[in-house]
Amino acid sequence: MLSPLRQRLGAEFLGTTFLLATVIGSGIMGERLSGGNIAIALLGNTIPTGAILFVLITMLAPISGAHFNPAVTTVFALRKELRSSPRAAVSSW
Repeated sequence: MLSPLRQRLGAEFLGTTFLLATVIGSGIMGERLSGGNIAIALLGNTIPTGAILFVLITMLAPISGAHFNPAVTTVFALRKELRSSPRAAVSSW
């Protein structure tokens, strides 16, 4: 079994990777399918990004807190604001 730190780091890495892939992919898709209409391109990027954020936060928040931004996680760690257990992080909501 993985240590709690490895689980949290793995969840953060997985969440960041999926979010990055979705944002880039939906941006390319929106641009190609919009036919030059900027509003449609933005909509084609925004909806998938919001949907994947909902899914990732729902799945990974109990494990890592679902920051998905290494800078945010680093600042929380430096300020010693990361909870010692994933359950404590979720229960603080």
